[in-house]
Amino acid sequence: MVSAPLFHSDSAKPTVAVVGAGVIGLSIAWRLAAAGCRVEVFDRGAAGRGASHAAGGMLAACVETEPGEESLLPLTRASQDLWPAFAAELEAASGMAVDLRTEGTMVIALNADDAAKVRFLHDFQTKLGLPVEWLSGAEVRRREPYLQPGVAGALFCAGDHQVDNRKVATALHAAALRAGAVVHEYAEVSRIEVRGGRAVGVQVGDRLVEADHVVLAAGAWSGWIDGLSPAVRPPVRPVKGQMLCLRMDARLPLLRHVVWTPGTYLIPRLDGRLLVGATTEERGFDDRLTAGGQFALLEGAWRALPGIAELPIEEAWAGFRPGTRDDAPILGLSEVEGLVYATGHHRNGILLTPVTADSIARLILTGEADPVIRPFALDRFAQPRGAAA
Repeated sequence: MVSAPLFHSDSAKPTVAVVGAGVIGLSIAWRLAAAGCRVEVFDRGAAGRGASHAAGGMLAACVETEPGEESLLPLTRASQDLWPAFAAELEAASGMAVDLRTEGTMVIALNADDAAKVRFLHDFQTKLGLPVEWLSGAEVRRREPYLQPGVAGALFCAGDHQVDNRKVATALHAAALRAGAVVHEYAEVSRIEVRGGRAVGVQVGDRLVEADHVVLAAGAWSGWIDGLSPAVRPPVRPVKGQMLCLRMDARLPLLRHVVWTPGTYLIPRLDGRLLVGATTEERGFDDRLTAGGQFALLEGAWRALPGIAELPIEEAWAGFRPGTRDDAPILGLSEVEGLVYATGHHRNGILLTPVTADSIARLILTGEADPVIRPFALDRFAQPRGAAA
Protein backbone atom coordinates (compact mmCIF):
# COMPACT_ATOMS: atom_id res chain seq x y z
CA MET A 1 0.00 0.00 0.00
CA VAL A 2 1.25 3.47 -0.86
CA SER A 3 1.55 5.80 2.11
CA ALA A 4 0.23 9.27 1.37
CA PRO A 5 2.26 12.26 2.61
CA LEU A 6 -0.18 13.21 5.32
CA PHE A 7 1.90 15.36 7.66
CA HIS A 8 1.06 19.05 7.80
CA SER A 9 2.53 21.71 10.05
CA ASP A 10 0.27 23.78 12.27
CA SER A 11 0.49 26.62 9.76
CA ALA A 12 -0.70 24.44 6.90
CA LYS A 13 -3.49 22.16 8.14
CA PRO A 14 -5.00 19.99 5.41
CA THR A 15 -8.35 20.56 3.75
CA VAL A 16 -10.62 17.55 3.98
CA ALA A 17 -13.76 16.43 2.16
CA VAL A 18 -15.74 13.81 4.09
CA VAL A 19 -18.18 11.69 2.10
CA GLY A 20 -20.99 10.69 4.46
CA ALA A 21 -22.63 12.50 7.38
CA GLY A 22 -23.38 9.56 9.64
CA VAL A 23 -21.77 9.18 13.06
CA ILE A 24 -18.50 8.06 11.47
CA GLY A 25 -18.19 10.96 9.02
CA LEU A 26 -19.43 13.56 11.50
CA SER A 27 -17.12 12.41 14.29
CA ILE A 28 -14.10 12.54 12.00
CA ALA A 29 -15.16 15.99 10.78
CA TRP A 30 -15.55 17.17 14.39
CA ARG A 31 -12.08 15.98 15.34
CA LEU A 32 -10.41 17.50 12.27
CA ALA A 33 -12.27 20.81 12.44
CA ALA A 34 -11.42 21.12 16.13
CA ALA A 35 -7.78 20.64 15.15
CA GLY A 36 -7.97 23.56 12.74
CA CYS A 37 -8.62 21.83 9.42
CA ARG A 38 -11.03 23.17 6.84
CA VAL A 39 -13.58 20.38 6.60
CA GLU A 40 -16.60 19.93 4.37
CA VAL A 41 -18.98 17.00 4.81
CA PHE A 42 -21.36 15.81 2.09
CA ASP A 43 -24.33 13.48 2.40
CA ARG A 44 -26.90 12.23 -0.07
CA GLY A 45 -29.62 12.82 2.56
CA ALA A 46 -30.03 14.53 5.92
CA ALA A 47 -27.12 14.32 8.36
CA GLY A 48 -27.34 11.32 10.65
CA ARG A 49 -30.41 9.85 8.98
CA GLY A 50 -28.89 6.72 7.45
CA ALA A 51 -27.61 3.70 9.36
CA SER A 52 -26.81 5.97 12.32
CA HIS A 53 -30.52 6.76 12.69
CA ALA A 54 -31.62 3.15 12.18
CA ALA A 55 -29.19 1.58 14.67
CA GLY A 56 -29.79 0.41 18.23
CA GLY A 57 -26.87 2.13 19.94
CA MET A 58 -25.50 -0.93 21.73
CA LEU A 59 -21.89 -0.79 22.94
CA ALA A 60 -21.62 -4.54 23.34
CA ALA A 61 -18.01 -5.37 22.54
CA CYS A 62 -18.08 -8.41 24.83
CA VAL A 63 -21.39 -10.28 24.52
CA GLU A 64 -21.50 -9.84 20.74
CA THR A 65 -18.11 -11.50 20.23
CA GLU A 66 -18.62 -14.89 18.61
CA PRO A 67 -16.24 -17.57 17.28
CA GLY A 68 -14.49 -16.27 14.18
CA GLU A 69 -14.59 -12.63 15.32
CA GLU A 70 -11.58 -12.66 17.62
CA SER A 71 -9.55 -10.42 15.31
CA LEU A 72 -12.10 -7.62 15.73
CA LEU A 73 -11.98 -7.71 19.53
CA PRO A 74 -8.97 -5.39 20.11
CA LEU A 75 -10.66 -2.69 18.03
CA THR A 76 -14.11 -3.01 19.62
CA ARG A 77 -12.71 -3.16 23.16
CA ALA A 78 -10.49 -0.15 22.54
CA SER A 79 -13.47 1.85 21.33
CA GLN A 80 -15.67 0.66 24.18
CA ASP A 81 -13.08 1.94 26.66
CA LEU A 82 -13.15 5.35 24.93
CA TRP A 83 -16.92 5.77 25.10
CA PRO A 84 -17.41 7.28 28.60
CA ALA A 85 -14.92 10.10 27.96
CA PHE A 86 -16.08 10.49 24.37
CA ALA A 87 -19.72 10.85 25.47
CA ALA A 88 -18.82 13.44 28.09
CA GLU A 89 -16.71 15.42 25.61
CA LEU A 90 -19.43 15.26 22.97
CA GLU A 91 -22.09 16.46 25.40
CA ALA A 92 -19.88 19.39 26.42
CA ALA A 93 -19.06 20.28 22.80
CA SER A 94 -22.64 20.07 21.57
CA GLY A 95 -24.65 21.06 24.64
CA MET A 96 -26.78 17.96 24.11
CA ALA A 97 -27.30 14.72 26.05
CA VAL A 98 -26.50 11.38 24.40
CA ASP A 99 -27.97 9.17 27.16
CA LEU A 100 -25.10 6.79 27.83
CA ARG A 101 -26.57 4.04 30.04
CA THR A 102 -24.43 1.68 32.12
CA GLU A 103 -26.79 -0.99 33.45
CA GLY A 104 -25.09 -3.69 31.37
CA THR A 105 -26.27 -6.30 28.87
CA MET A 106 -27.84 -9.75 29.25
CA VAL A 107 -28.04 -12.61 26.76
CA ILE A 108 -30.89 -14.69 28.10
CA ALA A 109 -31.80 -18.35 27.68
CA LEU A 110 -35.52 -19.16 27.66
CA ASN A 111 -35.16 -22.95 27.82
CA ALA A 112 -32.59 -25.73 28.18
CA ASP A 113 -31.59 -25.65 24.50
CA ASP A 114 -31.02 -21.91 24.69
CA ALA A 115 -29.04 -22.37 27.89
CA ALA A 116 -26.61 -24.78 26.20
CA LYS A 117 -25.93 -22.25 23.44
CA VAL A 118 -25.53 -19.33 25.83
CA ARG A 119 -23.29 -21.42 28.13
CA PHE A 120 -21.07 -22.17 25.14
CA LEU A 121 -20.88 -18.46 24.34
CA HIS A 122 -20.10 -17.69 27.99
CA ASP A 123 -17.26 -20.23 28.05
CA PHE A 124 -15.87 -18.92 24.75
CA GLN A 125 -15.89 -15.32 25.91
CA THR A 126 -14.44 -16.23 29.31
CA LYS A 127 -11.48 -17.91 27.61
CA LEU A 128 -10.89 -14.67 25.72
CA GLY A 129 -10.59 -12.91 29.06
CA LEU A 130 -13.80 -10.92 28.66
CA PRO A 131 -15.58 -9.68 31.83
CA VAL A 132 -18.71 -11.80 31.50
CA GLU A 133 -20.56 -13.84 34.11
CA TRP A 134 -23.32 -16.44 34.27
CA LEU A 135 -26.58 -15.56 36.02
CA SER A 136 -29.08 -18.14 37.23
CA GLY A 137 -32.69 -17.91 36.13
CA ALA A 138 -33.68 -16.65 39.58
CA GLU A 139 -31.03 -13.92 39.45
CA VAL A 140 -32.12 -12.86 35.98
CA ARG A 141 -35.73 -12.52 37.19
CA ARG A 142 -34.58 -10.60 40.27
CA ARG A 143 -32.89 -8.03 38.04
CA GLU A 144 -35.59 -8.04 35.37
CA PRO A 145 -38.85 -9.24 36.97
CA TYR A 146 -41.02 -8.80 33.88
CA LEU A 147 -39.10 -11.33 31.81
CA GLN A 148 -40.72 -14.68 31.05
CA PRO A 149 -41.02 -16.69 34.31
CA GLY A 150 -39.24 -19.77 32.93
CA VAL A 151 -36.04 -17.99 31.91
CA ALA A 152 -33.22 -20.49 32.39
CA GLY A 153 -30.30 -18.12 32.91
CA ALA A 154 -28.24 -15.48 31.19
CA LEU A 155 -24.81 -14.36 30.13
CA PHE A 156 -24.21 -10.92 31.65
CA CYS A 157 -21.64 -8.22 30.99
CA ALA A 158 -21.67 -5.19 33.27
CA GLY A 159 -19.41 -3.27 30.88
CA ASP A 160 -21.53 -3.60 27.73
CA HIS A 161 -23.56 -0.40 27.69
CA GLN A 162 -25.84 1.52 25.33
CA VAL A 163 -26.22 5.04 24.02
CA ASP A 164 -29.05 6.77 22.18
CA ASN A 165 -27.66 6.63 18.64
CA ARG A 166 -30.03 9.27 17.29
CA LYS A 167 -28.99 11.70 19.98
CA VAL A 168 -25.35 10.89 19.26
CA ALA A 169 -25.82 11.71 15.58
CA THR A 170 -27.57 14.98 16.39
CA ALA A 171 -24.89 15.94 18.91
CA LEU A 172 -22.07 15.13 16.48
CA HIS A 173 -23.71 17.29 13.83
CA ALA A 174 -23.88 20.18 16.28
CA ALA A 175 -20.33 19.63 17.56
CA ALA A 176 -18.91 19.50 14.03
CA LEU A 177 -20.67 22.75 13.11
CA ARG A 178 -19.49 24.46 16.31
CA ALA A 179 -15.93 23.38 15.54
CA GLY A 180 -16.14 25.01 12.12
CA ALA A 181 -16.96 22.14 9.78
CA VAL A 182 -19.40 22.77 6.94
CA VAL A 183 -22.04 20.04 6.55
CA HIS A 184 -23.85 19.83 3.21
CA GLU A 185 -27.09 17.82 3.41
CA TYR A 186 -28.86 16.46 0.33
CA ALA A 187 -25.59 16.96 -1.54
CA GLU A 188 -24.72 13.62 -3.13
CA VAL A 189 -21.12 12.98 -4.11
CA SER A 190 -21.29 11.46 -7.58
CA ARG A 191 -17.57 10.98 -8.03
CA ILE A 192 -14.26 11.00 -6.21
CA GLU A 193 -11.91 12.93 -8.45
CA VAL A 194 -8.58 11.15 -8.93
CA ARG A 195 -5.72 12.71 -10.92
CA GLY A 196 -2.26 11.29 -11.29
CA GLY A 197 -2.98 8.60 -8.73
CA ARG A 198 -4.15 11.08 -6.11
CA ALA A 199 -7.61 12.01 -4.82
CA VAL A 200 -7.97 15.75 -5.32
CA GLY A 201 -11.61 16.28 -4.31
CA VAL A 202 -15.20 15.24 -4.86
CA GLN A 203 -17.77 16.02 -7.53
CA VAL A 204 -21.06 17.31 -6.11
CA GLY A 205 -23.58 18.19 -8.81
CA ASP A 206 -21.73 20.33 -11.33
CA ARG A 207 -19.14 21.47 -8.77
CA LEU A 208 -15.73 20.01 -8.03
CA VAL A 209 -14.86 20.51 -4.37
CA GLU A 210 -11.09 20.31 -4.08
CA ALA A 211 -9.44 18.90 -0.97
CA ASP A 212 -6.09 17.59 0.20
CA HIS A 213 -7.76 14.47 1.51
CA VAL A 214 -11.01 12.66 0.86
CA VAL A 215 -12.46 10.50 3.65
CA LEU A 216 -14.82 7.85 2.33
CA ALA A 217 -17.35 7.32 5.14
CA ALA A 218 -20.53 6.76 3.14
CA GLY A 219 -21.60 3.55 4.86
CA ALA A 220 -23.45 1.09 2.65
CA TRP A 221 -23.10 3.47 -0.31
CA SER A 222 -19.29 3.62 -0.12
CA GLY A 223 -18.76 1.13 -2.92
CA TRP A 224 -21.20 2.82 -5.28
CA ILE A 225 -19.45 6.14 -5.81
CA ASP A 226 -17.76 6.63 -9.18
CA GLY A 227 -14.15 7.59 -9.75
CA LEU A 228 -12.36 4.66 -8.13
CA SER A 229 -10.92 1.67 -9.95
CA PRO A 230 -12.11 -1.82 -8.91
CA ALA A 231 -8.87 -2.37 -7.00
CA VAL A 232 -9.52 0.52 -4.62
CA ARG A 233 -13.31 0.50 -4.55
CA PRO A 234 -14.26 -0.74 -1.06
CA PRO A 235 -16.26 -4.01 -1.16
CA VAL A 236 -19.12 -2.73 0.98
CA ARG A 237 -22.69 -3.90 0.53
CA PRO A 238 -26.00 -3.06 2.23
CA VAL A 239 -27.23 -5.55 4.84
CA LYS A 240 -30.85 -4.73 5.57
CA GLY A 241 -32.16 -4.71 9.11
CA GLN A 242 -35.74 -4.12 10.25
CA MET A 243 -36.53 -2.73 13.71
CA LEU A 244 -39.49 -1.40 15.61
CA CYS A 245 -40.16 0.71 18.66
CA LEU A 246 -42.73 0.13 21.41
CA ARG A 247 -43.80 2.69 24.01
CA MET A 248 -43.45 1.82 27.70
CA ASP A 249 -44.31 3.96 30.71
CA ALA A 250 -41.02 5.72 31.40
CA ARG A 251 -41.84 5.79 35.13
CA LEU A 252 -42.45 2.02 35.27
CA PRO A 253 -40.45 0.47 32.42
CA LEU A 254 -40.74 -3.24 31.69
CA LEU A 255 -36.99 -3.48 31.17
CA ARG A 256 -33.81 -1.70 32.33
CA HIS A 257 -30.97 -3.70 30.83
CA VAL A 258 -30.26 -4.33 27.19
CA VAL A 259 -31.47 -7.91 26.68
CA TRP A 260 -30.61 -10.29 23.88
CA THR A 261 -33.19 -13.04 23.37
CA PRO A 262 -32.75 -16.13 21.16
CA GLY A 263 -34.06 -14.19 18.17
CA THR A 264 -34.06 -10.47 18.95
CA TYR A 265 -32.59 -7.80 21.15
CA LEU A 266 -34.47 -5.36 23.37
CA ILE A 267 -33.10 -1.89 24.14
CA PRO A 268 -34.92 0.26 26.73
CA ARG A 269 -34.52 4.03 26.46
CA LEU A 270 -34.76 6.55 29.27
CA ASP A 271 -37.82 8.19 27.72
CA GLY A 272 -39.82 4.93 27.75
CA ARG A 273 -39.14 3.75 24.22
CA LEU A 274 -38.32 0.05 23.82
CA LEU A 275 -36.42 -0.80 20.64
CA VAL A 276 -36.76 -4.28 19.20
CA GLY A 277 -34.29 -5.45 16.58
CA ALA A 278 -33.11 -6.57 14.21
CA THR A 279 -33.45 -8.71 11.14
CA THR A 280 -30.50 -9.51 8.87
CA GLU A 281 -31.45 -9.59 5.21
CA GLU A 282 -29.54 -9.56 1.93
CA ARG A 283 -32.03 -7.44 -0.01
CA GLY A 284 -29.88 -4.69 -1.47
CA PHE A 285 -31.30 -1.23 -0.90
CA ASP A 286 -34.91 -2.41 -0.53
CA ASP A 287 -36.10 -0.50 2.54
CA ARG A 288 -39.66 -1.87 2.63
CA LEU A 289 -40.94 -3.34 5.88
CA THR A 290 -42.19 -6.90 5.59
CA ALA A 291 -44.86 -8.78 7.51
CA GLY A 292 -42.44 -11.64 8.16
CA GLY A 293 -39.71 -9.38 9.47
CA GLN A 294 -41.99 -7.45 11.81
CA PHE A 295 -43.71 -10.63 13.01
CA ALA A 296 -40.33 -12.24 13.83
CA LEU A 297 -39.34 -9.22 15.91
CA LEU A 298 -42.63 -9.05 17.81
CA GLU A 299 -42.82 -12.80 18.45
CA GLY A 300 -39.21 -12.96 19.64
CA ALA A 301 -39.73 -10.02 21.97
CA TRP A 302 -43.07 -11.33 23.29
CA ARG A 303 -41.60 -14.76 24.12
CA ALA A 304 -39.03 -13.08 26.37
CA LEU A 305 -41.11 -10.18 27.68
CA PRO A 306 -44.83 -11.09 27.57
CA GLY A 307 -45.91 -7.68 28.84
CA ILE A 308 -45.13 -6.06 25.49
CA ALA A 309 -48.46 -7.39 24.20
CA GLU A 310 -50.13 -4.36 25.77
CA LEU A 311 -47.66 -1.78 24.46
CA PRO A 312 -48.43 0.47 21.49
CA ILE A 313 -46.20 0.30 18.44
CA GLU A 314 -44.68 3.75 18.00
CA GLU A 315 -42.43 3.33 14.98
CA ALA A 316 -40.99 0.75 12.58
CA TRP A 317 -38.13 1.17 10.13
CA ALA A 318 -35.45 -0.49 8.05
CA GLY A 319 -31.80 0.49 7.68
CA PHE A 320 -28.72 -0.68 5.84
CA ARG A 321 -25.64 -1.86 7.70
CA PRO A 322 -22.47 -1.39 5.65
CA GLY A 323 -21.29 -4.99 5.39
CA THR A 324 -17.93 -6.32 4.21
CA ARG A 325 -16.73 -9.82 3.37
CA ASP A 326 -15.50 -10.41 6.91
CA ASP A 327 -17.99 -8.13 8.72
CA ALA A 328 -15.12 -5.88 9.86
CA PRO A 329 -14.55 -2.24 8.93
CA ILE A 330 -12.22 -0.85 6.28
CA LEU A 331 -10.00 1.78 7.88
CA GLY A 332 -6.94 3.73 6.85
CA LEU A 333 -4.95 4.63 3.76
CA SER A 334 -5.62 3.76 0.16
CA GLU A 335 -3.34 3.05 -2.79
CA VAL A 336 -4.78 6.32 -4.08
CA GLU A 337 -2.88 9.07 -2.25
CA GLY A 338 -5.13 11.38 -0.30
CA LEU A 339 -7.98 8.86 -0.08
CA VAL A 340 -8.74 7.53 3.41
CA TYR A 341 -11.28 4.81 4.24
CA ALA A 342 -13.63 4.87 7.22
CA THR A 343 -16.40 2.53 6.20
CA GLY A 344 -17.78 -1.02 6.42
CA HIS A 345 -18.55 -0.95 10.15
CA HIS A 346 -21.47 -3.39 9.72
CA ARG A 347 -23.32 -3.69 13.05
CA ASN A 348 -20.62 -1.88 15.05
CA GLY A 349 -20.83 1.68 13.71
CA ILE A 350 -21.95 3.29 16.95
CA LEU A 351 -19.57 1.24 19.09
CA LEU A 352 -16.58 2.02 16.84
CA THR A 353 -17.26 5.75 16.46
CA PRO A 354 -14.69 7.00 19.04
CA VAL A 355 -11.79 4.84 17.89
CA THR A 356 -12.53 5.54 14.23
CA ALA A 357 -12.74 9.28 14.76
CA ASP A 358 -9.53 9.46 16.77
CA SER A 359 -7.47 7.14 14.58
CA ILE A 360 -8.53 8.62 11.23
CA ALA A 361 -8.01 12.19 12.46
CA ARG A 362 -4.57 11.22 13.76
CA LEU A 363 -3.73 9.59 10.44
CA ILE A 364 -4.62 12.70 8.47
CA LEU A 365 -2.98 15.14 10.86
CA THR A 366 0.27 13.29 11.56
CA GLY A 367 0.59 10.45 9.08
CA GLU A 368 0.67 7.97 11.96
CA ALA A 369 -1.56 4.92 11.79
CA ASP A 370 -2.80 3.72 15.17
CA PRO A 371 -1.73 0.06 15.49
CA VAL A 372 -5.28 -0.90 16.43
CA ILE A 373 -6.62 -0.05 12.94
CA ARG A 374 -3.77 -1.54 10.89
CA PRO A 375 -5.37 -5.00 10.53
CA PHE A 376 -8.40 -3.38 8.88
CA ALA A 377 -6.79 -1.92 5.76
CA LEU A 378 -8.41 -2.56 2.41
CA ASP A 379 -5.47 -4.63 1.18
CA ARG A 380 -6.57 -7.57 3.34
CA PHE A 381 -9.08 -8.29 0.56
CA ALA A 382 -6.43 -8.18 -2.19
CA GLN A 383 -6.41 -11.18 -4.49
CA PRO A 384 -3.22 -13.23 -4.00
CA ARG A 385 -0.80 -13.17 -6.89
CA GLY A 386 -1.43 -16.05 -9.26
CA ALA A 387 -4.97 -16.61 -7.99
CA ALA A 388 -6.49 -15.44 -11.24
CA ALA A 389 -4.41 -17.92 -13.20
